[in-house]
Amino acid sequence: MFKSKLSLKIAAIFLMASLSSCGFYRQYEREQGEQDAESKGKQILLEAESSKKAMIEEAKAANESATLQAEAKVKIAKAEAQAEIERAKGVAEANKIIGESLKGNSEYLKYLMIQGLQDGKGDRVYIPTEAGLPILEAK
Repeated sequence: MFKSKLSLKIAAIFLMASLSSCGFYRQYEREQGEQDAESKGKQILLEAESSKKAMIEEAKAANESATLQAEAKVKIAKAEAQAEIERAKGVAEANKIIGESLKGNSEYLKYLMIQGLQDGKGDRVYIPTEAGLPILEAK
């Protein structure tokens, strides 16, 4: 009888220990699950923040690139305008030189006019005048 009471007590203690360890294990699993969920939540939050920062940096880079491209276009336009001004100055200077060289050179101008008449195409009527300059009529 002593052995059976002892065996019964041991079995009861073992059963209680098993049941309490199951409760502890369930509690442990629940806490681990909560910790895992919290850890996953933190990880998702960190990834979202990182993605947001990457998108912000990408937008900043695109904005900076667009600004640099616009500035480059402005510089190119200014350089082209300056080149056009310089070409116009060159043409004006050439016209001035040609104009000065033709002053007092009426014989040369008559020669150029005759050359133009000979090289030109189409019908022309020449009418001499008192001033020696022809009247041209073209159809």
